[in-house]
Amino acid sequence: MIKRNFKDRTKETILPLYKSLVRPHLDYCSQIWNPHCVKDIKLIEGVQRRATKLVESVKDLHYDERLNILGLMRLDKRRDRSDLIKTFKILNENYKVDKDLFFVPDDGGRRGHSKKLFKRRCRLDIKKFAFSNRIVDNWNSLSENCVGCTTLNNFKSNIRLHWDWKPDSIL
Repeated sequence: MIKRNFKDRTKETILPLYKSLVRPHLDYCSQIWNPHCVKDIKLIEGVQRRATKLVESVKDLHYDERLNILGLMRLDKRRDRSDLIKTFKILNENYKVDKDLFFVPDDGGRRGHSKKLFKRRCRLDIKKFAFSNRIVDNWNSLSENCVGCTTLNNFKSNIRLHWDWKPDSIL
């Protein structure tokens, strides 16, 4: 639709259109539905890949170079980031939900930060790739500075620094 209806293919035109019309559909409910099959990940990433090719000045560059120039991040990293933010909100009781329903604290005395989570063993893929199980490794890899934050904005900036994610206009 954007390609058909807009002749101006500059960064200033295409990026706001993509961020307001397309990306919300790709990010919607990513905590509930997060693809784990490579074919599904490639299919979703292909939407953003095609959208970045609409910008005339960067259409001939490699996909990662286009993302860097346009200030975007890969959709799988955005999903990981939104999972971490949701975990932070649940653990800091920003939601009226019992955090014990989702997470089990790790009392094993292992290295790392003070809010480590225990990863349950699963036989079935439906449980293995559920939100409460897939986020544990990413959460446990964070530093004490990240998990010890008191505000959400501070946490967002710390995870961006921790994983060297490029800033995005929609945080």
